[in-house]
Amino acid sequence: MLLIPCPFCGPRAEPEFHCGGESHIARPPLSCTDAEWANYLYMRQNPKGIHYERWLHVTCGLWFNVARSTVSHEIRAVYAIDAPKPEQA
Repeated sequence: MLLIPCPFCGPRAEPEFHCGGESHIARPPLSCTDAEWANYLYMRQNPKGIHYERWLHVTCGLWFNVARSTVSHEIRAVYAIDAPKPEQA
């Protein structure tokens, strides 16, 4: 089981969380093409290594970002939802 450090409540077990998918994705403008909109909705990175994700802690109801290794599941960084990606995660 993954132990996720909620920045508001401390370390908790994975069942208390919901993964919101890849973080740091910019929504295209309303004037975008159908292809740009489809790319925004469906195309996601699937790296072998560090992946930046949004997580919701269901207990406190707050969102935050996690930099997690997809190989080892090691959590490298936890940071605010509106913060930029950490330089070296």
